[in-house]
Amino acid sequence: MVVSFLFPRSMPRNYSFFLFILRILFGALLMMHGVGKLIDFQELAPVFPDPLGIGSKWSLVLAIFAEMFCSIGFILGFLYRLCLIPMLISMFTAFFYVHQGNVFGGELAFIYLIVFLLMFITGPGKYSVDNVIAGQLYERKTAQKNPA
Repeated sequence: MVVSFLFPRSMPRNYSFFLFILRILFGALLMMHGVGKLIDFQELAPVFPDPLGIGSKWSLVLAIFAEMFCSIGFILGFLYRLCLIPMLISMFTAFFYVHQGNVFGGELAFIYLIVFLLMFITGPGKYSVDNVIAGQLYERKTAQKNPA
């Protein structure tokens, strides 16, 4: 038992549940940042960093979109990888532009960036809306190939 725990040959049964918990945890944490930005929008809009050259207000709007609305899709596992793209861009920008790649000043952005990159690679798992959609698409495709 100890050997199989230390040196697994396949994914554990609860792997998808672990991904689900990570989605809820990191999605909710990032969403709280977006909510904070939305609440303080008037104060932040004139001073928010503008790495894209589109104006501080629009940079803030994009950050709120990534941190709030994309987090909802991330948590639900709905359009999972599509939702992760703005989140990854936001964390990449926060870490490399705002914090100049300094791990000691931008450790939170760095942690989010790494976690979201790894989650992008692994996918949402079976406890996700995307998995339900994929199952329905697979059933439809199979039904079309093998009509009754």
